[in-house]
Amino acid sequence: MEKFVIEPHFRLHEWVAEEKGYFRDQGLDYQFNELIRATGGRHHKTPDKVGAFQSIEKGREAAVNCACHWTVNVAASVGHTKIYGDAYSVAPSGIFVPPNSPVKTPDDLAGVPISVGYQSGSHYSTLQALEQYLEPEQISLSFEDGMLFARLDRMIEGDLAALSLFSGPYYFAEQLGFRKIIDTTFMIAGSINGNADPQDVQRYYNALRQAQQDIDLRPERYTHHYLKEFPEKFHHSMDTRRWGPGERIVFESYSKPMFEDSFAWIKQRDIFAENEMGAGRYEDAVVSYLS
Repeated sequence: MEKFVIEPHFRLHEWVAEEKGYFRDQGLDYQFNELIRATGGRHHKTPDKVGAFQSIEKGREAAVNCACHWTVNVAASVGHTKIYGDAYSVAPSGIFVPPNSPVKTPDDLAGVPISVGYQSGSHYSTLQALEQYLEPEQISLSFEDGMLFARLDRMIEGDLAALSLFSGPYYFAEQLGFRKIIDTTFMIAGSINGNADPQDVQRYYNALRQAQQDIDLRPERYTHHYLKEFPEKFHHSMDTRRWGPGERIVFESYSKPMFEDSFAWIKQRDIFAENEMGAGRYEDAVVSYLS
């Protein structure tokens, strides 16, 4: 039987569960893959117009992956994955500008290129947040900088007028003095590899539940794990003692109303071509192991 592959995804939980032995205690026969620091971020760099959806479409190695719930919604609807229906998570996110930027309010972002990841959490959450202030034609999204660490590089180099960041990079931007113009916190869903054993998936989430309790109680004990989520070149500037707990897993159902509301929201904004979104049936897209 194949090992259950675990790959951390910009959050503390997998690192805490590994440190505390929670995966082992649950009886998981697993392989722990760290791919960001080990590859200097190359594992996460993608070309223009390639983002979270495309990576799920291509196929990921981990038994359970994570991505913004919008992308997992559509990926599950077209049959690339299944949504884990017994939990979801919430990641702190925001749109940042350089310290000397003339942008002071969300209204000032009209026509300003905002660097986001294509069909990824930053893409959807930026639209969702700015629609309160701007007309659709005033929101200018830039996909040319690729995924998270490519955008982080350009931010530090001073090449971006605005960008969206979440979790660890969000805290890093705050630490470096970049200004948050608007909060864009968003939901993340679990994406299940078709070959994953349901019992192992539940063991994995049981371990993450224990890790979440540890993080809730004493986050300062675990923020050092962010160093393992970043390429080495950033480490000399990072003071993770100042950072927050990041993504929080909520052990409640990803419900049918959540799915349908999000699917309709995506469809209304033409983020995907209509014939690329699948049927949008909750019963086909989501699996629950607790019901």
